[in-house]
Amino acid sequence: MPVLMLLLGLIDELSGVFDVTLAGPVRLGSALLTAAALLLWPWLGARRLPVAAGISALVSLAVTAALPLMEARQREMDSVTPLENPYSLAEPAALLGLLALTAWRGRPVRAALAAAATITAIVMRPLVLGVDEGSLVVTFLFTLAATVALAASLTARLVVADLQRRETAVRLEQRAEFARDLHDFVAHHVTGIVIQAQGARSVAVRRPDLVPPALERIEHAGAEALKSMRAMVGMLRQVDPQEPQAPDVALAPLAGMAEVRALVEEFAPVGGGRAALRTEGELGDLPVEVVTTVHRVVMEALTNIRKHARDFTEVEVRLVRSGPRVTVTVSDDGRPHAGHRAPQSLGGGFGLKGLAERVGLAGGRVEAGPAEGGGWRIEVTLPVDGGAAARGTTGRAVGSEA
Repeated sequence: MPVLMLLLGLIDELSGVFDVTLAGPVRLGSALLTAAALLLWPWLGARRLPVAAGISALVSLAVTAALPLMEARQREMDSVTPLENPYSLAEPAALLGLLALTAWRGRPVRAALAAAATITAIVMRPLVLGVDEGSLVVTFLFTLAATVALAASLTARLVVADLQRRETAVRLEQRAEFARDLHDFVAHHVTGIVIQAQGARSVAVRRPDLVPPALERIEHAGAEALKSMRAMVGMLRQVDPQEPQAPDVALAPLAGMAEVRALVEEFAPVGGGRAALRTEGELGDLPVEVVTTVHRVVMEALTNIRKHARDFTEVEVRLVRSGPRVTVTVSDDGRPHAGHRAPQSLGGGFGLKGLAERVGLAGGRVEAGPAEGGGWRIEVTLPVDGGAAARGTTGRAVGSEA
């Protein structure tokens, strides 16, 4: 940009724009002021850039208004160099640059005022010494250039604003997802702590040898709950989009098959009941979003079994990979607590509602209801690939425990 402005200024000098006795220095000063404002724009910021553009435009308009007076004065002085060339390149080019930058980066109200003044200054200069065919052609060209610069800058501004809006929407959606994850992770571990504490208290007299293992599981579940809560609360606290992401904080709570197996292995409460994981097909190459959703399904199902199932002896978690789909089935052989009435649609509880939303966004479906041989059964089918194409399909539910 500095090279371009220097080249245009040199052309103006060679064409005699700055040689007139009275008007030359004034026009040179106006051009230098406008060029300086253009070259300094990176340091002006969104607030001061429109101010600088507006001041440059007002100075240019003042020079334009003064040129006829200077021309008349020169004729009275019988000057040998009359003011016959009002056109220049450096100053209009600098004003066009300021117009584009102001419309793109300036604060809206200040940018609108500065843009109006700048366009006026660009268009009025060719008409200063009269309206003829040549001045009208130059005015049309300047007007066209100003319109193109303004349109391009406003388009760029709208594109940037749309990108920021989309980023904000994604960020808010991600934070809502983190909030649901926080509920599910902590609820899962806290429910396990409560159940195991109740079981340890009930068997402390009859089977004191079961108390130490129960205390170890309670300690482990509490540590996991605190770890999950710290990580996700740390992500939720990062509100400022300009704030850099901490390098040791993951963008999302990822989980793999090892975590799914750990959920099942750590499920068995004190005093009875056991869980088993059975798999069919190749599960090692599942996409990360699929295996994370599988982890969420298993966690929510086991949490509901802890809360609502009673007198169960076995919980089966079954993962089946069949072609382009993976099916997760969690069932138990218990019976609901007395007085518990299952609602007719999945979503009676916040955790299951969030699970249904997540499965639906992944293009899958959810079915939940009483199992044929007793107990409760949740089945989730997810597409292994092509899930993005199916996004927007809501999860279908038959029934729920929570």
